[in-house]
Amino acid sequence: MKPSLTVAENLQFWARFLGSRSDINPALERLDLAPLADLPAAYLSAGQRRRLSIARIIAVARPVWLLDEPTSALDAPSQSRLSDIMRDHLATGGIIVAAAHGAIGLERARELKLGVA
Repeated sequence: MKPSLTVAENLQFWARFLGSRSDINPALERLDLAPLADLPAAYLSAGQRRRLSIARIIAVARPVWLLDEPTSALDAPSQSRLSDIMRDHLATGGIIVAAAHGAIGLERARELKLGVA
């Protein structure tokens, strides 16, 4: 995300860059970022920045999501919201590959656990 752009401008940039014609407002609403739409991204907390990144994957629909520690910096309600978003994506035929140290809220997720030998 570009710190000098507002929350809305960041989502609009990525939507245009990745060829999406989707309205960004549903993504802002779903991640509770609509009240912050005119705020520069530089002023966001770590959790708000994470929610903005999640809003980007909603605004710019892609079938495969690669997520690195998707729940980091998120409070419990935001983690729950993310789990719902991921379930919706999977229910519509999407694929998620996530690297995480803890649970990501998907009950039927297949896990590959790596250990140090």
